[in-house]
Amino acid sequence: MEPKPIAELAEQLALRCNDLRLLEQALVHRSYLNEHRGSTLAHNERLEFLGDAVLELVVTDYLFHTFPDKPEGELTAYRAALVNTHTLADTARRLGVNEYLRLSRGEAKDTGRARQYILANAFEAIIGALYLDQGYAAARDFIAQHIFPLTDEIVRRRLWQDPKSRFQEAAQERLSVTPTYRILHEEGPDHDKLFTVGVYTGNEKVAEGRGKSKQEAEQNAALNALAKKGW
Repeated sequence: MEPKPIAELAEQLALRCNDLRLLEQALVHRSYLNEHRGSTLAHNERLEFLGDAVLELVVTDYLFHTFPDKPEGELTAYRAALVNTHTLADTARRLGVNEYLRLSRGEAKDTGRARQYILANAFEAIIGALYLDQGYAAARDFIAQHIFPLTDEIVRRRLWQDPKSRFQEAAQERLSVTPTYRILHEEGPDHDKLFTVGVYTGNEKVAEGRGKSKQEAEQNAALNALAKKGW
């Protein structure tokens, strides 16, 4: 399915772009150009590089002034939670960016983990495009509208902590138990393994998680356990 016209995205996001081609370039994945050799657009990686830097500065400035009593380490954790792949991909998906991505046919079919990275990168590239098109204030306002409101929930639910730390803290507080992790299954060759890990509180298996490394599988298991317990 062909992506929607980029002017629709600009209207949807209430962006008054001087150069719509910059916004369109922000949605061009490298794979798209392999199948569209005649395209006059470049892929979005340079815009992503720029947008990443603008995003980090804007969020850092916001957190610095919003939490004047918080130490540097905690502010760094808040920032990481606000600008990580999961947060940015979810925000991009909520804004409907998926329908405007310029992808190869193969990438368009993949809606799993790889799409998360593509969406997060596209969100940063949109910020880069706005910065080039209208300057710092426009990029800051876009970030303020779509990222800043997530801060309250991140702080309230301690989402700035990694899932393993959050689940351990909750399990110790509620059950007086320290969670344990066990590898349940490994599949695939050594260079491309997929691990399935179970997280337990005592003898109870609370949840499972999968990942390309044991650490990633454990974090996903803890995240699933938090959701299952409603913690």
